Amino acid sequence: MFFYLSKKIAIPNNVKLKCVSWNKDQGFIACGGEDGLLKVLKLETQTDDAKLRGLAAPSNLSMNQTLEGHSGSVQVVTWNEQYQKLTTSDQNGLIIVWMLYKGSWYEEMINNRNKSVVRSMSWNADGQKICIVYEDGAVIVGSVDGNRIWGKDLKGIQLCHVAWSADSKVLLFGMANGEIHIYDNQGNFIMKMKLNCLVNVTGAISIAGIHWYHGTEGYVEPDCPCLAICFDNGRCQIMRHENDQNPVLIDTGMYAVSIQWNHIGSVLAVAGSQKIVTQDKDVNTVQFYTPFGEHLGTLKVPGKQMSALSWEGGGLKIALAVDSFIYFANIRPDYKWGYCSNTVVYAYTRPDRPEYCVIFWDTKNNEKYVKYVKSLISITTCGDFCILATKADENHPQEENEMGTFGATFVLVLCNSIGTPLDPKYIDIVPLFVAMTKTHVIAASKEAFYTWQYRVAKKLTALEINQITRSRREGRERIYHVDDTPSGSVDGVLDYSKAIQGTRDPICAITASDKTLIVGRESGTIQRYSLPNVGLIQKYSLNCRAYQLSLNCNSSRLAVIDISGILTFFDLDARVTDSTGQQVIGELLKLERKDVWDMKWAKDNPDLFAMMEKTRMYVFRNLDPENPEHPNKDYIINFEIRSLRDSRALIEKVGIEDASQFIEDNPHPRLWRLLAEAALQKLDLHTAEQAFVRCKDYQGIKFVKRLGNLQTESMKQAEVAAYFGRFEEAERMYLDMDRRDLAIGLRLKLGDWFRVLQLLKTGSGDADDSLLEQAHNAIGDYFADRQKWLNAVQYYVQGRNQERLAECYYMLEDYEGLENLASSLPENHKLLPEIAQMFVRVGMCEQAVTAFLKCNQPKDAVDACVHLNQWNKAVELAKNHSMKEIGPLLARYASHLLEKNKTLDAIELYRKANYFYDAAKLMFKIADEEAKKRTKPLRVKKLYVLSALLIEQYHEQMKNAQRGKVKGKSSEATSALAGLLEEEVLSTTSRFTDNAWRGAEAYHFFILAQRQLYEGYVDTALKTALHLRDYEDIIPAVEIYSLLALCACASRAFGTCSKAFIKLESLETLSAEQKQQYEDLALEIFTKHTPKDNRKSELDSLLEGGEGKLPTCVATGSPITEYQFWMCSVCKHCVLAQEISNYNFCPLCHSSVG
Repeated sequence: MFFYLSKKIAIPNNVKLKCVSWNKDQGFIACGGEDGLLKVLKLETQTDDAKLRGLAAPSNLSMNQTLEGHSGSVQVVTWNEQYQKLTTSDQNGLIIVWMLYKGSWYEEMINNRNKSVVRSMSWNADGQKICIVYEDGAVIVGSVDGNRIWGKDLKGIQLCHVAWSADSKVLLFGMANGEIHIYDNQGNFIMKMKLNCLVNVTGAISIAGIHWYHGTEGYVEPDCPCLAICFDNGRCQIMRHENDQNPVLIDTGMYAVSIQWNHIGSVLAVAGSQKIVTQDKDVNTVQFYTPFGEHLGTLKVPGKQMSALSWEGGGLKIALAVDSFIYFANIRPDYKWGYCSNTVVYAYTRPDRPEYCVIFWDTKNNEKYVKYVKSLISITTCGDFCILATKADENHPQEENEMGTFGATFVLVLCNSIGTPLDPKYIDIVPLFVAMTKTHVIAASKEAFYTWQYRVAKKLTALEINQITRSRREGRERIYHVDDTPSGSVDGVLDYSKAIQGTRDPICAITASDKTLIVGRESGTIQRYSLPNVGLIQKYSLNCRAYQLSLNCNSSRLAVIDISGILTFFDLDARVTDSTGQQVIGELLKLERKDVWDMKWAKDNPDLFAMMEKTRMYVFRNLDPENPEHPNKDYIINFEIRSLRDSRALIEKVGIEDASQFIEDNPHPRLWRLLAEAALQKLDLHTAEQAFVRCKDYQGIKFVKRLGNLQTESMKQAEVAAYFGRFEEAERMYLDMDRRDLAIGLRLKLGDWFRVLQLLKTGSGDADDSLLEQAHNAIGDYFADRQKWLNAVQYYVQGRNQERLAECYYMLEDYEGLENLASSLPENHKLLPEIAQMFVRVGMCEQAVTAFLKCNQPKDAVDACVHLNQWNKAVELAKNHSMKEIGPLLARYASHLLEKNKTLDAIELYRKANYFYDAAKLMFKIADEEAKKRTKPLRVKKLYVLSALLIEQYHEQMKNAQRGKVKGKSSEATSALAGLLEEEVLSTTSRFTDNAWRGAEAYHFFILAQRQLYEGYVDTALKTALHLRDYEDIIPAVEIYSLLALCACASRAFGTCSKAFIKLESLETLSAEQKQQYEDLALEIFTKHTPKDNRKSELDSLLEGGEGKLPTCVATGSPITEYQFWMCSVCKHCVLAQEISNYNFCPLCHSSVG
């Protein structure tokens, strides 16, 4: 962090200032002082130059209003930003609330107790309430509209400070004796605050300031200290909340008068004065600290006595009230940012989230990637990658083998330029300083540094990834203590105990290049190590404490910025003789710059660097500054030297001969060129040739020779005009001579095809067709290069450039145009395979096949069908072109699908390829598996129906194939029979082709019987259930006979019921316990009812087995005894004639009744 004084405003009549307050939202600055002085100022950047923004822009007072109303010294000024109000009070106890109206401030409310003086006022976080404390112990809480909410007198207490908590539930009152009391928001005492920072302090003390940051812009990290309390003796404590037993303690070593947090609670400024031992006087200083007590720096301010400070809303400026002046200091915060691979990576806090919001902003295509990171410490970038250093999440303990140690507290996350984490490393040292090269990440605490040779997995196999995770133990990560002297030969170890050992000379900065690591220590010692094998090469001594170190691209020079912003340079390899006469390595260079807050070496030039000095950027080459302007063509001015100016004047005024003589006396190639050009203009070819010879311009000599061979004067003039780049003039001359061919030739050389086309079209007579075609194609290329495909198409059509036309249609996704182009091409054209591939890429199988067949590539056509899963088309093509490999190909693909357990995909594949038999086999397999799982019977029935339908398609296919074979032979019946015989031979291995519908029938009757039973048709249910006895191989017998027994019992056919129970009791699959249950149930039923059927005759036909069985109605489950019935054309099952009128689809196979 860097700060410097930038502006000073004097208060008229040398009136001393007592207080200052900067409105964070609107930018108004209120300052109060003696004799009732109250001013409201506003600094605004007024510049026409858009490039100058932020701190770099000059700021002027846009408002300077004196507010009249106070008579005594104004002691307290406080803003209510939400409601744009200013509250002020003076030594007489008068309080005034001011409001903004039409650009000026006016009194809105006045209050005077006339008893005591106001010591402090504070608005709560939402600006709704104000708490006012008086010196005599009176406390008043009022609302923003001026109403009193409550008041209280704290007897015997002198108050001097007040602060609200962020949630407005707690008030802190600071006493004159230095105590701080905690009250609730109704004025009830809770407790005294424990002040750890005052341990062992004696004597009278008073509070310099209390500031409680309300989290309006988010916190730097979760549970961050935000309540700062400072005493006049310089002791500070920063607490997480009012009862924090373990606050951050700071001894500023100065006499403090005022403190304030910046707008995001990341920096605490403490203003006051410090005694300087060498001089017998106090110096005004501002100290800056983080919420964790780390010292960020010191700003010295001139003047006798500082009385107050206040931050600007953006945290980039600070206002300091000193005597009768307001000083402004510019702040350069340590932003967390970096740049890698065209991407700016930066982080900031948000009030709605506890984490840091890290943005990866791709500046090339303006894309943003957001990542939320808890407890971010720093961002470091190099090449295409960045390192985010964070605290480890306590809620996610790491595994021992990944860690190498338990309880690592920090993480280095390697990310790419879109924020994807590639490799996190858990470490046990605080990464206060992080450097990164193309191969290494170095993180240092104050005592030790850790090196990690990172790798980026581009295309690693699983084996390689495994090796990388194992190689941690092999020395890619090491730790070195700063006091060690590693030789570089032995691999370091990952021993975190080294990091625990202390050192008298801590690390204060590090930097690294591909071959060198530099570690800076607080004493000024610089240690130089080699990389990748870390070995200590050299120690150098500087007379300053480094804040930032940076190596140039060849590691020969080191730039050092110290804590007071002075930039110096150190040559690492120079050998010099010191005062004692000994030769030493390393030399401090002469250049020194002040107020520098950042610098950057060029990546490709070891002498080039840029540095930031206050609000300017300077570029230095070899330690000499260049102009710090922004590059712009307007800044470039060409100055001609005197001899050039004289020669030009001579040629213009006197003539070529005299000028020639002058140049002869003052020879220079540039002057000879000037003469040659002047001679060419006047067609003095002899002088021009001599001059070109003198300036060694071979092309010029050749040009003069060519000019000499031309016949006419006008032709020569046209050529000269073209030589000097006056192409319009040259073209006009050619056309005047009626030499359109030369004009076209000129434009051809320039590549100006638009003009070529224009000239070809405008001229009389026929244009050269090939040239016209060339022009059209060239203009088509011009548009295609700029991805204006539509314009390109128009010219390619005229230029008959089919290859580029195909590409344009493809880019435009005009597949119809591409199809038309393919059909217009002759057979076996070289472009057809390419167009076919384009169709394959977009999944247009039909068009791809047509194109492949047109160029006589049936194999590629089949491959395309296979690639696009159009197997039926592939099989058809293979058969038509007598290709044998389709069967094995199909089988291979099917087995691949089956391996992946995608049976349904394999079935679909076979079905599309018309391999119905194989599809049916797989389908039956699925149906059997589902049946075994005892899933929903309806689902199992559907699967069996699908299997059977595939078998029917297979039968049909066989008949058709045979029909094709015996065309012209005997009758259709004979051919069908032959087909069935062939089919019989094929399917001897599997019998399911004969009774394909058995599974479907079984589950159909099983579901039908239950449906009839539940609907109360117990007799029909019994008849249907009796059919199930034939399907014991498909449905478990226990289910069949249980259902049969139930139906029989319901229809009082106890004889059938008894037989069912006998069957159930004899089943071997049942356990003894289940059999016992069946026996008990049978006993219960048959003790009440005789095991005889009441309607014997009706059941006889059903109960009898045998061959002469009647067909069964699949709608009702009853036997069909009539001669007229309906038969399904697909599954060949029957339905009673009177029943079929109720159905639109077959009850079994669901094909249309039609």
